[in-house]
Amino acid sequence: MIASMKWQDWTNVALGIWLAVSPWALGFAEQQPAMMNAVIFGLVLAVFSLLVLGGTVSAKEWINMISGLWLVLSPFVLGFTSNFHAAVNTMLIGVLAAVFAAWALSLDKEIGNWWHDHVTGH
Repeated sequence: MIASMKWQDWTNVALGIWLAVSPWALGFAEQQPAMMNAVIFGLVLAVFSLLVLGGTVSAKEWINMISGLWLVLSPFVLGFTSNFHAAVNTMLIGVLAAVFAAWALSLDKEIGNWWHDHVTGH
């Protein structure tokens, strides 16, 4: 498990841990929606970056990418855009997590082979 992890996985682990503790570090723990979102999705990022789901690496990357996209949208959906630190932190972590997950997916040979066979027509 650990040997197959890419640097993008380790980066998403660190981002997830930061996100989970950021409500207290940045002082928005009293804002319930922002705090719960940060803790839950921080743990999701950290845990799923450490897992290999069903023998496929791409499943965890897709989960991390979707989680990252949610984090970008969540300040608007959950209504905490007025809290600058919470909103910017959440959106920044979301963008980074999604980019690193997409980057790791781009390195996956199975996806590369599928793309080559189905999209490029070769």
